[in-house]
Amino acid sequence: METPPLTPRQAEILEAIRTHISETGRPPSQPELSRVLGIASTNAVFKHLAALAKKGAIELAPNVARGIRVVEESGMPLIGHVAAGSPMMAIENMLGRYPVDPSLFSPRADYLLQVRGLSMRDEGILDGDWVVVHKTTQAKNGQLVIARVGDDVTVKRFRIRGNKAELIPANPDFQTLHFDLTRQPLAIEGVAVGVIRNLGARLS
Repeated sequence: METPPLTPRQAEILEAIRTHISETGRPPSQPELSRVLGIASTNAVFKHLAALAKKGAIELAPNVARGIRVVEESGMPLIGHVAAGSPMMAIENMLGRYPVDPSLFSPRADYLLQVRGLSMRDEGILDGDWVVVHKTTQAKNGQLVIARVGDDVTVKRFRIRGNKAELIPANPDFQTLHFDLTRQPLAIEGVAVGVIRNLGARLS
């Protein structure tokens, strides 16, 4: 019998687990998940974890405080159009998986994001290309970043000086986006570590 897909809530919890592991190097405890997800009861958290384990997304070690292991599928997730306000790895944004080893990229890649538009054309990144992304909330000057601006997700060159930041296109038809970080939030979702073209042909 085929395993049912994750519900949106289960996908959110799985992403919270992955994010915690990526940022801290260890799985979250149930109280930590409870705080992050806004779930009042750790018993409710455990029920969600048990459901994820039943669907094969995680493994639970009994009587271990941080006994959560994510069962990694092969390849990397393909992220298409990102629904407004949704987490990057939300299930509704995923188009499938691409069979490539994440460790081939440095730093290690987490997912592939499809580019929309021609704002990075002069850097050889075209509409429909796939940017290979390392998930992080930190970026250095000059890096190519994946940033969330309002409800949109964009790929741009990142510049910062003091409290001023810019997202710079590589096409004169598009304007640089300017941010005063004391007043405007700028959420970095990741940095680009590669580009893949004609992915659709490789998957067909």
